Amino acid sequence: MSYIWMILKGMLMGIANIIPGVSGGTMAVSLGIYDDLIYSITHLAKNWKKSMRILLPLGVGLVLGIIGFSYLIEVLLSQYTLPTALAFIGLILGGIPILIKSFLLALRQDKKNISFSHIALFLVFFALVVGLALIQAEGNTMSTITLSFGSIIKMFFVGVIASATMVVPGVSGSLVLMVLGYYYGILNSVTGFFSALTSMNIEQLLHYTGILFPFGIGVLAGIFLISKLIEYLFKNQPALTYSGILGLVLASPFAILYNTNALADLQSSNAVLFLILGLLFAGLCFLLTYYLGKTEDPA
Repeated sequence: MSYIWMILKGMLMGIANIIPGVSGGTMAVSLGIYDDLIYSITHLAKNWKKSMRILLPLGVGLVLGIIGFSYLIEVLLSQYTLPTALAFIGLILGGIPILIKSFLLALRQDKKNISFSHIALFLVFFALVVGLALIQAEGNTMSTITLSFGSIIKMFFVGVIASATMVVPGVSGSLVLMVLGYYYGILNSVTGFFSALTSMNIEQLLHYTGILFPFGIGVLAGIFLISKLIEYLFKNQPALTYSGILGLVLASPFAILYNTNALADLQSSNAVLFLILGLLFAGLCFLLTYYLGKTEDPA
């Protein structure tokens, strides 16, 4: 049963990773699996059996979430923006109680009280997410990526940058892709790949593989690099690390509302209905994340 929960958690992380403003790392924190995720990645070679008990079901769910939701994201964000955004805010906020508990536990273990450095770090990372959300990049509507040697190299480094931000709570990898101008190109490549796979269009399959394969290699490289750094911070400065993560996570609702332009729905004819549905979904998603965060992971 614990593996089924892990697959479900992975699906929520996958869905989070493709929504601008939502962080897969934040979702992992909210679901209570962030520490285990980082440990499993950094100790894959030394303790691969234990790591795979977490990474395998999580990876299956992650792929299912990305594939399944890639086809729905445009519809939900274009037609039901406010309810969708509020639902994800609920998912994120549902993990705050567990995160605060971990922060207070780290303080007790270090025999320290909340200090100026904790507050300052919280504010710096809160401002980082808000600032990133306010960035409006030109050319972020690129819908296709031309396959060439240069684009293959670029896709590798784009994957490294995007994956590093996917692992860091509060920083949206999809938002960074949007800022870099590759969000819609990657999203269309994912959906195009599976459409080509179902129709067995070999030419299109090779085209999208040439784009997604180097991107995927870059993603893996970025995840391992940033996970090592985060593990070091948790080991040596746990309370400061949690204060920074709290700043990143608590700023995420603003990033979601701003980058999806969800508040514009309040001017529509369906404003009341969307607001009621959104608040309902937010409450349900809050409870879902809070419950999932308390479930035990595979040992």
